[in-house]
Amino acid sequence: MLGYDISWAAFNVIEVMSSTKFTFKRIGYLAASQSFHEETEVLMLTTNMIRKDLNSQNMYDAGTAMSGFSCFVTPDLARDLANDVMTLLSSTKPYLRKKAILLMYKIFLKFPEALRPAFPRLKEKLEDPDPGVQSAAVNVICELARKNPKNYLSLAPVFFKLMTSSTNNWMLIKIIKL
Repeated sequence: MLGYDISWAAFNVIEVMSSTKFTFKRIGYLAASQSFHEETEVLMLTTNMIRKDLNSQNMYDAGTAMSGFSCFVTPDLARDLANDVMTLLSSTKPYLRKKAILLMYKIFLKFPEALRPAFPRLKEKLEDPDPGVQSAAVNVICELARKNPKNYLSLAPVFFKLMTSSTNNWMLIKIIKL
């Protein structure tokens, strides 16, 4: 924050992240997202806490955990938490599905082995009834296709259907770029 090293406060940040009060938890995840990086020594202590927040009944706890986690994903955390995030792809709440889709992209970058089991669920989200979830899925697939386009050719019929039925101009632009 403002260029100052606050690595000395990493353990305190984790304590605030584990608070039961949402306002403290949100501040903790914000501080973690601003100050943690892959080499932060205490990151392995966050695995079970993030898992607990991802599986929380409170959708705002899960959403805050996903937002924070996306800023300091490491290969180990991605491997350990990929299944928990994949479970959220089937949530009944569009807010959580959208955040889970976007977080999966960050997980794919650090732990590519998660893509194979998650791909069918990601493909399902292209036909999600919520336009925000659809748009997030299109964005993630566009970014993945930028790295290896031939793997996503099978999605052409789904994208054509989206192009003919969607009224979301930004999503249409993304599909055309693809």
